[in-house]
Amino acid sequence: MASEHYSLDKVRNIGIIAHIDAGKTTTTERILYYTGMIHKLGSVDEGNTQMDYMEQEKERGITIVAANTTTFWKKHKINIIDTPGHVDFTIEVERSLKVLDGAVIVLCATSGVQSQTETVWRQADRYHVPRLAFINKVDRLGADFYRVLGQTQTRLGANAAAINFPDAHEDQFKGVVDVVAMKYITYADADGLEMVVSDIPAHLMDKAKEMRHILIEKVGEADDAIMEKYLNEEEVTIDELKAGIRRGVLKAKFLPILAGTALRNRGVQPILDAVVDYLPSPLDVPPVKAHNPNNKEEVLFRKPSDDEPLAALVFKVASDPYVGKIFYTRIYSGVMAAGDTLWNTSRDKKERVSKMLLMHANKQEIIARAGAGEIIAVVGLKDTKNGETLCHEENPCVLEGMKIPEPVVSMALEPKTKADQDKLGIILRKFLDEDPSLRVEYDQETSQTIISGMGELHLEIIIDRMKREHGLDANIGRPQVAYKEAITRKVEYIVGKFISQSGGRGQYGHVVIHAEPAPKGTGVKFIDKIVGGSIPREFIKSVEAGVEAQTKNGILAGYPVTDIIVTLVDGSYHDVDSSDIAFQLAAKIAVREALAKGGSTFQEPIMAVEAACPEEFMGTVIGDLNTRRAKITELSNIGNIKLTRADVPLAEMFNYANALRSLTQGRASFSMEPSYYAQVPNNVAEKIVGARQEYLNSRKK
Repeated sequence: MASEHYSLDKVRNIGIIAHIDAGKTTTTERILYYTGMIHKLGSVDEGNTQMDYMEQEKERGITIVAANTTTFWKKHKINIIDTPGHVDFTIEVERSLKVLDGAVIVLCATSGVQSQTETVWRQADRYHVPRLAFINKVDRLGADFYRVLGQTQTRLGANAAAINFPDAHEDQFKGVVDVVAMKYITYADADGLEMVVSDIPAHLMDKAKEMRHILIEKVGEADDAIMEKYLNEEEVTIDELKAGIRRGVLKAKFLPILAGTALRNRGVQPILDAVVDYLPSPLDVPPVKAHNPNNKEEVLFRKPSDDEPLAALVFKVASDPYVGKIFYTRIYSGVMAAGDTLWNTSRDKKERVSKMLLMHANKQEIIARAGAGEIIAVVGLKDTKNGETLCHEENPCVLEGMKIPEPVVSMALEPKTKADQDKLGIILRKFLDEDPSLRVEYDQETSQTIISGMGELHLEIIIDRMKREHGLDANIGRPQVAYKEAITRKVEYIVGKFISQSGGRGQYGHVVIHAEPAPKGTGVKFIDKIVGGSIPREFIKSVEAGVEAQTKNGILAGYPVTDIIVTLVDGSYHDVDSSDIAFQLAAKIAVREALAKGGSTFQEPIMAVEAACPEEFMGTVIGDLNTRRAKITELSNIGNIKLTRADVPLAEMFNYANALRSLTQGRASFSMEPSYYAQVPNNVAEKIVGARQEYLNSRKK
């Protein structure tokens, strides 16, 4: 059935997105069960779900990598990506939303809209992904569907209304009321396979009418046709309301809300109906924007049609023990077939497709061809990386790549034996291919490999995979914060001179630079303003290389320099003694001087932290956060639970999970995500310099 051809209007490419532990994987598992793709329900707690197939996922009960699958419902084909909820694996959400047409955002009926919920919401906004929401766990103690519905409006800023609502909460939960069709849905069996659709009971009728009135009003805010009926107090039919909801969702101006409990097998089929009825097909999405690689100014639009030239984006690279590298690919236009020779416009290289697969988590189904709107896996590519474009050479185009988050935590690695040194490099290259949010550098001073990532858990999983999948043990240094240096003021006419006469040919390099702070996120920018040939053109690249090399190691404690603009304005050269290395060294001298005179300071990553605890522990939790240099930004309630939001330096958050557990008898939880970089206070900066020096000295002994 998977290989059967479906017209594009019958295809849905959707993601399941949410905060950690909201129930994404359980919801996906139920979707596969009710659509007949699996015949036995798995459980995250037991580690036997289809989508969480990695050993680390089974052990920890969390999703680490986004998993693809394909299923079918009411003559529609639905490609699903189940994404992680943990902030350390946000790249998986980022690249999934990049290629999806719609999303189901899962919310917990007790915890409501949490920090990572807001993050994935912003990511979906950035890629203009229409979505609907499922308020899960309405049977849990403390569940409150209406409070969470309100949070979607206040915290997410969504124009949201319920298309069904629960009949009672917690252990009294019985079924859901469909306010579009005005029907009552219950289930005849524990597995939730047999839906019973009946008339709404009398005691729920007033609530159902009220919720339908609110729904029509909210849909009317996004759709003129419904608004006209609403203002004229005309009856809105089921078909008219469905059409209005769909138009509102496609414009991302309306968020339909559903209720249920995936773990107890209630309310999942209405999600599938809503996906089919309201989320976009590839035809409902605007043509994808691309550029002509031969003429950067020319903008191309590729429509979702098999008759258009091929435009496909490789959004994820993974390794399979049996077939090698797998390249997850979204085809936006045209057709791809096994055996095709394609053109990678990002690298100007030919690639051959040896095999094409439909993925069902880690299981594979071989297919011969795939057309526009499909999400498939390709085998056989040699040089292609994440975020690169595949097309045909005669119709080249470059699709927009992905936004890669900056790493915030580093860790030192040392193989336990010399023989493992080369092996380490090969393994890390494999991980770098798979994970664009991972960085690897070699520290010459300490002879250590430094890996950097999105958090402690991210790096912990990498180390664990090295050991399990490749049998490589390594000595590990404690996680280090990815500090940066940045200047605070502009400095001009800084001179860098390197002159050496030690017998034979000498060395001569002389540069003059300006340096100034740049907007956040700029990195290091080099500008050449040499006129009149005071430095020959062949040495300009040498100066730039020297600037780049020196900004990798700042003057305070050797951390990278960021957000700086270095402008080369003057210099001189010697006909015989000037060389590439002399100008590189002169540039390094000038940059060091510019950093010293420009008031270079430490910048540290600040995390947005959200801690939830019972009221009696609130004072303790806030007191502890204050000792961690926290800036409290919000205090609120979720029922009897107190919620504290704060901005806290990452350096103060290591091992916070254990500290919070002991302070609150294990009754509190927290989440955090990178927020921004800020200047380090002077007293802390002195400690950083001292600790870094002590560390370097210990490595040299």
